[in-house]
Amino acid sequence: MPVWTWLAPALSFALLGIAGITGVGLLIATLCAIGLVGAVIAAVHHAEVVAHRVGEPFGTLVLAVAVTVIEVSLVLSMMFAGGYDMATLPRDTIYAAVMIICTGVVGLCVLMGGLAHHEQTFRVEGSGAGLAALIVMSALTLVLPVFTTTTPGGTYSTMQLGFVAVASALLWAIFVFIQTVRHRDYFIPVVGADDLDVHAKPPTLRLAWASLGLLFLSLVAVVGLAKMLSPMIEHGVTVAGAPRAVVGIVIAMLVLLPEAWAATRAARADRLQTSMNLAIGSALASIGLTIPVVVVAAIAFGLPLVLGLEPKDLVLLAVTFLVSAVTLGSGRTHVMQGAVHLVLFGAFLFLALVP
Repeated sequence: MPVWTWLAPALSFALLGIAGITGVGLLIATLCAIGLVGAVIAAVHHAEVVAHRVGEPFGTLVLAVAVTVIEVSLVLSMMFAGGYDMATLPRDTIYAAVMIICTGVVGLCVLMGGLAHHEQTFRVEGSGAGLAALIVMSALTLVLPVFTTTTPGGTYSTMQLGFVAVASALLWAIFVFIQTVRHRDYFIPVVGADDLDVHAKPPTLRLAWASLGLLFLSLVAVVGLAKMLSPMIEHGVTVAGAPRAVVGIVIAMLVLLPEAWAATRAARADRLQTSMNLAIGSALASIGLTIPVVVVAAIAFGLPLVLGLEPKDLVLLAVTFLVSAVTLGSGRTHVMQGAVHLVLFGAFLFLALVP
């Protein structure tokens, strides 16, 4: 195991401890940002080691679930600390995650893969089923609260929250079962000729366990450093006069960095199926794991929770799913499709800053 692969997360974790003790000034913030990048690179490396040992699609599932679990912890901690000011944080974070993944990550993967290999293929059966589940989960979570009449202001009643939480968790669990047991072959990538790492000898069991531990350490460091930097991000957003939802977008982008990097590397290696596994799996986990936990916490502790999106965001979400259905419908991608997704991603970011 190369020295940097364990030194980077160790130093990042140490920086996290120092920032917690001394506070986050300009110097510490700069070091935290550098440490965050190092932790992201290390997380991707260790996720690839684990994936090489256990095979697809288990490898991508490990990274997606690990990132989402830690993201949920971050959201809950901020909800408890912020009270009514954080009532829309779960909504903003989930919406940002879905948009970042479906427009930014997918667009970048398709574009980079198209530039390197002209045209790429993946299994429609797996990605299409995942997209269908994602559309339903997003509609239940982010769209319907705007139109229900039991409670006002984009909120759900307690019974409605319970139904949405169970439905989201159930759909995610069924998808994982399909992905790992019943139809695992729908998610196994075709090895590209340029992907020399896949042909390498699998790591030993001991090395795989070590990488799994360092993966979690790296992800904890990523989310912890992102949380440390969030006050400065909030201050910067306030000074710039941008909407508060931008904070959720920035945090989601920081947390999703490991998955975005891993997905892009896979696309460059002509393994677009792995990229799609990461993208769709991450988006599903973001809702399927976050919503049940947040709902339980909101009901148990009386935390305010607003899930319904604004009209502008509803339109962007609908267009994103329409374009995604076209992109994922043929099983073949090229540069133009990646460009379309990235334009949508740019529109999402621009309209978040200038609503």
